[in-house]
Amino acid sequence: MRVGILGSGNVGKALGLGFVREGHEVKLGTRSPAAPPLEAWLAQAGPRASTGTFAEAARFAELAVLATRWEGTENAIRLAGPEHLAGKVVIDVTNPLRFAPDAPPTLAVGFGDSGAEHVQRWLPGAKVVKAFNAVNYAHMYKPEFPGGPPDMFICGDDAGAKRQVSDICRAFGWPVTDIGGLEGARLLEPLAMLYVRIAIQAGRWDAAWKLLRR
Repeated sequence: MRVGILGSGNVGKALGLGFVREGHEVKLGTRSPAAPPLEAWLAQAGPRASTGTFAEAARFAELAVLATRWEGTENAIRLAGPEHLAGKVVIDVTNPLRFAPDAPPTLAVGFGDSGAEHVQRWLPGAKVVKAFNAVNYAHMYKPEFPGGPPDMFICGDDAGAKRQVSDICRAFGWPVTDIGGLEGARLLEPLAMLYVRIAIQAGRWDAAWKLLRR
């Protein structure tokens, strides 16, 4: 499968490596494709990986991943061209966080709306699925924790798209809990906010969520 990733930060690079290790081709889309920091990622990812503009990554994609900082997400989608993502599954990894000096981040969108629903409105022809938004990038692929594998919570309006994303999550080492339609992102994005708050207080980011049942 050809995977186009919009965003070349730690999250985009970590997921890109995961897809490469699963045998997929990856194009990492960025505003600056020739930026030297991506050379190290390309060397690590190998011949199945390449970089390009947001539009090139969107056109390349059979499946797309949106992994931008929130303040740049709408612009990244415009640069990618919504028409290039029409009919495609888009995994939304973003969190609508607002940052202020000397303060923990807060939610810029919620609880009667969500970032994922914004993304779906900006990409009306795409099949948006929320996933991978409530865990640190270092644990997105094959997470290892003493208590066993953590759980990935996903949501989206298209059943077929969620099945495909669930298969990807399982290949990446995650059991999956589908919480329903895309409005479920109104819960998952605050869950990411809680994750951030706990990590800041603990001074460490080596945690993940797990659903326990009797």
